[in-house]
Amino acid sequence: MKARKATGTADIRLLAPTILSRELSRRSLFAGTAVVGLLGLAGCGGDRAMASSPAPNGKIENNVNLYSWGDYDPPESISSFTAATGATVQVDSFGSNEELISKLAATRGTSGYDVVVPTGLMIPQMAEHGLLQPLQKELIPNFTNMDPNFTDQVWDPGNKYTICKAWGTTGYVYDTYTITRPMASWQDFLEAAMGEASGRTALLEDPWEVCSIALGAAGEDLNTTDEEKLDACERVLLDNLAPHVRAYFGAASTGMVQGGLALLQSYNGDARQGMLEMDDPEQWKFVYPTPSANLWMDNWAIATGAPHPDAAHALINHMLSPEVAFEQMDYIGYPVGTKGLEERAEEEGVELPELIFPAQDVLDRLTPSEMNEAQQRRVEIFSSAQARSGA
Repeated sequence: MKARKATGTADIRLLAPTILSRELSRRSLFAGTAVVGLLGLAGCGGDRAMASSPAPNGKIENNVNLYSWGDYDPPESISSFTAATGATVQVDSFGSNEELISKLAATRGTSGYDVVVPTGLMIPQMAEHGLLQPLQKELIPNFTNMDPNFTDQVWDPGNKYTICKAWGTTGYVYDTYTITRPMASWQDFLEAAMGEASGRTALLEDPWEVCSIALGAAGEDLNTTDEEKLDACERVLLDNLAPHVRAYFGAASTGMVQGGLALLQSYNGDARQGMLEMDDPEQWKFVYPTPSANLWMDNWAIATGAPHPDAAHALINHMLSPEVAFEQMDYIGYPVGTKGLEERAEEEGVELPELIFPAQDVLDRLTPSEMNEAQQRRVEIFSSAQARSGA
């Protein structure tokens, strides 16, 4: 993908790999759906515990405007917020971080949006250009519910601007009837793609993620900017992997459902969605590959110039309450960073929980993706790989 500039601003340059418009499991099912105007939805949910945000004047505004990914919040979570606070919620959707940044940059604090949901690697750029305002965490007491694994990230030390809304990682899913040997690493992925799964392999439509296959197999830093290492990555992808690749998908579940594939690079939650749709889910297995893979995270944040700041803090606080956090996790199929959800999922009989909650040893080896000076090089490698694959 070519570099593009955010509309209406000359000082924010955005190289936007497809991870920035990543399709979560429900996005892949309801692509293009905008959840608009959830204003005071009727419903139950009155028993949902929500620690009220202590607004400075003891009250919050009567409404709040949320700008997020399409179909990213269960309606009952919105309606229970309105029931608890009296504040109505207007929800608009965007399809990529680039779209979000363009809107905020062009309006310069007058977008009208309160709560926004950017992906972690974009936070430093957005904060630097004044698109986000610091959080008042005293107004978000449910922040104490957050798992320390998902706080204080490299893109926002101390959670000055953001709090995790949802997170996931990348690995691959394979057909165990076609690939019968054990699979554990990115090197295993490369060997299978060139072997049993030749012509039946799919990759993500994302430069950083595709490059991470070769970099991971070589044991290199997935965020490396070293030219020699990126040159080696290019040789592996173009000469070894790309000729065996059949397709590139934003969501691996799409490829699983369509059939004809045996090995697919995939986000964990999306692989789970695909496996749940299969007639024989035992046919497929997901791998959290060694030595490392991406830790991506979408985040609650408040836009600079938010017209309803108290209600914005209250909405974020509501979403972090244990009951609502479970609703969120169950709805999108990805964990949301709060403590205790894995135990609750087991009690509730959630299917394939291991694809929602990676083990701690997996978490400890994940690498958050960075937007650095080598991003254009990754885009070029990715484009060349697609051309070599005939995609």
